[in-house]
Amino acid sequence: MSRFSHARALLTGSGLATLALLSSLNTARADSAVLARGEYLARASDCEACHTAPGGVPFAGGRAFNVPGMGVLYSSNITPDPKHGIGKWTDEEFTRSVREGISPGWKHLYPAMPYPAYARMSPAEVKDLRAWLATVPKSANTPPANRLRFPFSIRAIMIGWNLLNGPRSSYPDDPSKSAEWNRGRTLVEGPGHCADCHSPRTLTSGLSTSRAFAGNTINGLRAYNITPDRTSGIGGWTDEALAQYLATGHADGHGTASADMAEVITYSLRHLTPGDIRAMVTYLRDLKPVASDDAPAPSRVIVSNNGTVPQNTRGGRLFVSACAGCHLADGSGRQTPYANIAGARSLSANDGHNLIRIIMDGSSLTTRDGSTHAMPGFAGGGYSRKDLTDITSFVMTHFTEATPSEAALNKAMDAK
Repeated sequence: MSRFSHARALLTGSGLATLALLSSLNTARADSAVLARGEYLARASDCEACHTAPGGVPFAGGRAFNVPGMGVLYSSNITPDPKHGIGKWTDEEFTRSVREGISPGWKHLYPAMPYPAYARMSPAEVKDLRAWLATVPKSANTPPANRLRFPFSIRAIMIGWNLLNGPRSSYPDDPSKSAEWNRGRTLVEGPGHCADCHSPRTLTSGLSTSRAFAGNTINGLRAYNITPDRTSGIGGWTDEALAQYLATGHADGHGTASADMAEVITYSLRHLTPGDIRAMVTYLRDLKPVASDDAPAPSRVIVSNNGTVPQNTRGGRLFVSACAGCHLADGSGRQTPYANIAGARSLSANDGHNLIRIIMDGSSLTTRDGSTHAMPGFAGGGYSRKDLTDITSFVMTHFTEATPSEAALNKAMDAK
């Protein structure tokens, strides 16, 4: 072989090796991009919150959902375990399950799984989500069997439900709206499935379109009106406060997210980009204002840093001993802004229903920086029912102009 031929062979071999290396790097980048998109969609869709039992393995299922009139549903295992999870499912089977509510074996899902909203995601997006789920740790957990009343125990009835209520499909951008509005609609109506908690249900348990986002009671708590109605919705919030609340779970003058909404912050919204949060605010602002009957009572103006709490009532004395150490007399909070309860809707809305449930059960949320802010529950901690209703009544009358009803508070204590 001549020197020229030998050199050319070396260059050719080197070039092929370089091309192979570049191809491998491009494939790795493509795979990394798919997984990043899939993880982001999983966070936006709040998959972990619903598919994780309290104290259980993430995504291994088993969380109970008590559906009034139907019974109890348990979320499924969506880890890549081949026997107990979705490890053997094809991409097409997973996509059909997420977008149409039909799992392998013609198993129709119940609408506790918000597939009518997830249908707003494209098949390609759902496949990205599946690709990321394939990377989470496997679990052999087998969730309990659903406990449903007849005829809801017959899955085939979901065929009729789907004809009446969904699933929907992905939709093109509205050219008359901004790119930010369209992105917000995609997030709110699609993976975020905000309507599933914040919209009332019809007689067939479908989501109401006439009162969309006007509030609903779910899991024994009120998911408040998030339409732009100024009295009972978010019409009085600034864009900055709403964005801060969605991104962090707290906004001064509006309190801190708790219970189910705190879970949404923890598992979903805190992971979204600032641009996506702004897009959601833009879309929510443009919804049709709808009035609801759960508007909060006006807040009372309490002198800041005034350490005096009226103790002429039993509830006032209990508040001083159990609550004022964290929340202070004016509600401004001592250790953290998340303890600031001044202006929080739960202090007076819906007859104090959410407030007493939070006092009983407690709440916690995790912020973007990974820190967790928790309020302990007081039920079973040596406090009687009378103690808890008295504390709630004091909070409502001290911080707002509400007129609490002991009967309503007792009813709320028993709600599930």
